Amino acid sequence: MPDRAAQLATRYVRTHEAARILGISPRTLEKYRCHGSGPTFRKLGGRVVYAIDDLEAWADQAACNSTSDPRYVEARAAGHAHR
Repeated sequence: MPDRAAQLATRYVRTHEAARILGISPRTLEKYRCHGSGPTFRKLGGRVVYAIDDLEAWADQAACNSTSDPRYVEARAAGHAHR
């Protein structure tokens, strides 16, 4: 049976790794966290961590078929709202 700590370590990543997975800068991910527009995060032992499943779910919400897709317009507006 795998070690519980090892399971948690593979399920959660810190901000820099989460940003790398999503293909955005860590600073952008921090801004999203402050504005409430980013993926769900957890604060464990004073550290911010992201579950891999939450990163994937957040990225999937932004999936669009074209630039005329209403979700594209919403996602673009959300990205520019807090500048």
